[in-house]
Amino acid sequence: MTKILIPLDGSAAGARAIEQVLQRGTAGLELHLLNVQLPVDGNVRSFVSSDELNAYHRDEGLAELAIARALLDAAGVAYQQHVLVGHPADQISRFAAEQGFDEIVMGSHGRTGLLQLLMGSVAAEVSEQAKTRVTLVK
Repeated sequence: MTKILIPLDGSAAGARAIEQVLQRGTAGLELHLLNVQLPVDGNVRSFVSSDELNAYHRDEGLAELAIARALLDAAGVAYQQHVLVGHPADQISRFAAEQGFDEIVMGSHGRTGLLQLLMGSVAAEVSEQAKTRVTLVK
């Protein structure tokens, strides 16, 4: 089995990554969807229990995976889903290494020029950090 990690943020770019994997064919693939939630501000944590915070991150993450889950469900393709909390590029790269993925397939928002310089790109960071092959889908 080839293990593929598909990091998603609920955007159209993520949906394009799913569509690209489906076009390749899914026989012999083990697909994993991943959403990384940003940590909440430290002030918020002092007013909310860790259970409530974990539930919040899980619910938000699963909501951002909804489009991808719907596409894979409609195609009859099995997958596993994961929600992590932290810096997206760091968490994606770490998770891919720890779990032994063969490839990361992720959407790129296609920012260029000044917008890319100012906002950065999770996809670009993952491409630099990851120890496994990264396929970016525009």
